[in-house]
Amino acid sequence: MSEPDSQATPSQTGGVRNYGITATFSLPERRLRTLKHGHTFGLFDPHGDIVPGRGSPDGLFHDDTRFLSGLQLLINGLRPLLLSSTVQDNNAQLTVHLTNPDILDGETLVLAKDVIHFLRTTFIWQGSSFERLRVQNFGDREHRFTVTFSFEADFADLFEVRGHRRPRRGTIECAVENENAAAFRYTALDGRRHSANLRFVPAPVQLEPGSARYELTLAPGEQAAILVTCACANGDGPTALERGFLPSFREARRAHRLSTKRAAAIETSNEIFNEVLCRSMADLYMLLTDTEHGPYPYAGVPWYSTVFGRDGIITAIEMLWIDPEIARGVLRFLAAHQAKDFDARADAEPGKILHEMRLGEMARLGEVPFGLYYGSVDATPLFVLLAGLYYERTQDLSLIRSLWPHIEAALTWIDTHGDVDGDGLVEYARKDAAGLLNQGWKDSHDAVFHDDGRTAPLPIALVEVQGYVYAAKRHAARIAQALGDQARADALDRQADSLRDEVEQRFWMEDKDFYALALDGNKRPCRVLTSNAGHLLFCGLPTVDRAARVAVKLTGTAFFSGWGIRTVATGEPRYSPISYHNGSVWPHDNALIALGLCRYGASAQAQEVFQALFDAAGYMELRRLPELFCGFRRQPGIGPTIYPVACTPQAWASATPFALLQACLGIQFDDAGREIRFRRPWLPRFLDELVIRSLRLGETRADILLRRYEDDVSVNVLDRNDDVAVTVTH
Repeated sequence: MSEPDSQATPSQTGGVRNYGITATFSLPERRLRTLKHGHTFGLFDPHGDIVPGRGSPDGLFHDDTRFLSGLQLLINGLRPLLLSSTVQDNNAQLTVHLTNPDILDGETLVLAKDVIHFLRTTFIWQGSSFERLRVQNFGDREHRFTVTFSFEADFADLFEVRGHRRPRRGTIECAVENENAAAFRYTALDGRRHSANLRFVPAPVQLEPGSARYELTLAPGEQAAILVTCACANGDGPTALERGFLPSFREARRAHRLSTKRAAAIETSNEIFNEVLCRSMADLYMLLTDTEHGPYPYAGVPWYSTVFGRDGIITAIEMLWIDPEIARGVLRFLAAHQAKDFDARADAEPGKILHEMRLGEMARLGEVPFGLYYGSVDATPLFVLLAGLYYERTQDLSLIRSLWPHIEAALTWIDTHGDVDGDGLVEYARKDAAGLLNQGWKDSHDAVFHDDGRTAPLPIALVEVQGYVYAAKRHAARIAQALGDQARADALDRQADSLRDEVEQRFWMEDKDFYALALDGNKRPCRVLTSNAGHLLFCGLPTVDRAARVAVKLTGTAFFSGWGIRTVATGEPRYSPISYHNGSVWPHDNALIALGLCRYGASAQAQEVFQALFDAAGYMELRRLPELFCGFRRQPGIGPTIYPVACTPQAWASATPFALLQACLGIQFDDAGREIRFRRPWLPRFLDELVIRSLRLGETRADILLRRYEDDVSVNVLDRNDDVAVTVTH
């Protein structure tokens, strides 16, 4: 991922500046409910409350700032009893059922439990949270009681919520605006103003800074409703408090339907897998944020609800076959933010692709370097690779032509600033002490090491990055050819051939049947077994023989936990199943490896990976694959071990089931030839049938049924709106 937990505080540890998550709590233990729209997301506990407190991640967040740090519902000063708490299948709303506890006046029971029912319905839309509280008396007599909302705001930067300590903060004021409105206002250290604007309808009997109190008297069967809105605003402009609950709810539902309409729909014979797919699709489209350049998948909630280059690209790759519009949005956004100048603190160099964008106060003030930060070594070749894959999928030459100057700038960076010593390999070394030490996808400070446990000195050439560069140049060659520049295409192919030879010669470990993790700053190989090498299969770099040997290793007992492939094999010096990058299981990592296994015909090993991740998802709350989970060996009757601060949902984890389906179906698209191909398709043992509806090829949409017969799969076209061929190759 992008900022590891092992980089947990802003202190210096052995020369490493840390920016990650201080793990003083466990997200799974809190069972938080997530809602998101655009730049705004909310984390609520199962009661539907935002519970304040040091170390609490709860809150209503907007633009990397927590606008609301507390919102709690009480009846006669007591917390209601939880009946149920459900996020709707499409993530559009949170529905919570509560009831009253026993309420005493001294020794006298004045209201027995389970008489008053509370129904909380909450959603987020256009920078605001909306809640409708319906209260109903199910007793046989009239009851009088108080309902109180307590609320507070700390305007903490997201990095503060993650554990970063700040010596100074801005100032907060709270004021009651009128009988039904209150506002918190924050003036940041840079003078920027933010406000959390609350409105209560109907007006409470008492509204004070921090609380709103209602006195309700309900006859048997009678009900009442209270609407609570919190609008997040930056600057001194008007807020959207005038928007009502129902009009906003209808707008939100309509927008959600339109956003998901373009994607193909998948239904299978396995109900649990259908639930996994439903949750994954809902999570992805919740994380998608509309930008002026198109949809962009924000990386994950709560820690990474923003643009990340690497994460957005890999998510787009995983979803390309089912919704190419995501790739289009990612490519256009990253091209628009490609670095043009040198900036050491931001690790920016001409042609480099963005790693991370932050909008919070700490980024604006330079307390963290991530306002526009370019400290990833892999986003740039992955950008070129995505452009090639997008063209291969859509034949959208118009977009590719507009992107070609950005592709060329990225290729120039790869050959120059990405390869400072000119040895043909792309290395990284941060340009400023404030930047990330490790700049591959495993960017924990201890993620790159030697077989004696010592961390590798900079600059570092990661094995998977060379694979990304190889694949990027192959695809760039095809693009150059399509644009009529055969000389450029030939040159890129020659460069790819040369890089392949370098990797095979310098990274392959014959005695281990595997590729080294990296070359360190002294060009010494890091002779450890890690999942990074599996990405070479996805990129198509290894020879067939070596790919087969890597495949066997990846699904052997040292790597394969039974729930998936570990990031580091057991027995390696830094292996730990409870670490972030050194022995855990990452779904997206497994998805790319599975795509690589199928590319080389290792379908048996890919099927093991698919089955393992399906089984893991079946144990997860909401059937939601998290960012990562622990790498302990699978035990009969016991689910996988959750990682305490993993993001859920996480875009590239949510996209994993769709990438695994692509792997097993071997699906390919030929827009020019009007053909959808299934190359050596197979279905995992838990699927007998799979239906893909509205699969797009240009303007054509087709419905396709796949049915498994032991080890064979039949493919049938159920419907199509135009002439398109569907073929199967073996």
